[in-house]
Amino acid sequence: MTTGTAPTRDLLSRFESLGDENRLRILTLLDRNEFTVSELVSVLQLPQSTVSRHLRVLADDGWVRRRSEGKTRFYRMESALESGALELWRVTAGTLAGARWAADDAERAQSVLAERRERAVAFFSESAAEWDALRDDLYGSDARFAALFGLLDPEWVVGDLGAGTGTLTDMIAPFVKWVVAVDRSPEMLAAAAVRLGERDNVDIREGELESLPVDAGELDLAVLMLVLHFAVEPRRVLAEAARALAPGGRLLILDMRAHDREEYRETMGHLWLGFTEDQMREWTRLAGFEAYRHIPIAPEPEASGPALFAATARKAD
Repeated sequence: MTTGTAPTRDLLSRFESLGDENRLRILTLLDRNEFTVSELVSVLQLPQSTVSRHLRVLADDGWVRRRSEGKTRFYRMESALESGALELWRVTAGTLAGARWAADDAERAQSVLAERRERAVAFFSESAAEWDALRDDLYGSDARFAALFGLLDPEWVVGDLGAGTGTLTDMIAPFVKWVVAVDRSPEMLAAAAVRLGERDNVDIREGELESLPVDAGELDLAVLMLVLHFAVEPRRVLAEAARALAPGGRLLILDMRAHDREEYRETMGHLWLGFTEDQMREWTRLAGFEAYRHIPIAPEPEASGPALFAATARKAD
């Protein structure tokens, strides 16, 4: 005899919660936008205690949901209403368009939302000069670039050639199938092993860039990040990268443009004072690459080193 009692009671409760004009006003607003209690108070021109009481009723009956951001609570119409409740609300909402309060509530709601937007605009207007530094302070200087690794094919095997302490490998690894990190310095690789210890898709290998410990065609992408100027024979490095890449595989280079800072040979062990576009274009062609692109990178104001370039190419099929 009790079969169906709970659903019936639930339906009755739904009807009862819609039997108050202020609750209908609240639901109409929350069906269109998300609001805080204080914003609803401003729109409805009702005491906060009254708005809070109605929200509790609507929440208990499953009409609205709440989410928190810090100390702020936002309310919105429940997006997963069961079919009976959804149809009930559609019928009800259809009769409310001409309600005496509908236009006034909608106008005040737009004012509240406009004020919310203006607060964000004001923040950015006041913070424009410091925004980059503030963003870096909040999220780290690499955060804006890290998401770009999501453009990599998740099935790729990537070679970080001249991996050093594994900074780039650590950033790439979450986005691809496998990373082969190669460096000739045991000390650098020891530091990389510590950094990459929890990565289960990284292979650290000691070896020379001119004679990579990588099988032919093993890589889908080869990255040479600020390492080519340390190579005795950059052309051999590029030829080895081509050998290690599968047909159609990609090459990415970041390095210095040609410069005249001779002291770098002594102070930092640089063997090449950067590279010209003509050099890189010819060397990559001879190594078996095509579709070479050379992009000068504008130096950052605080950077003290030479200007950089980025280059991409594809191994011929």
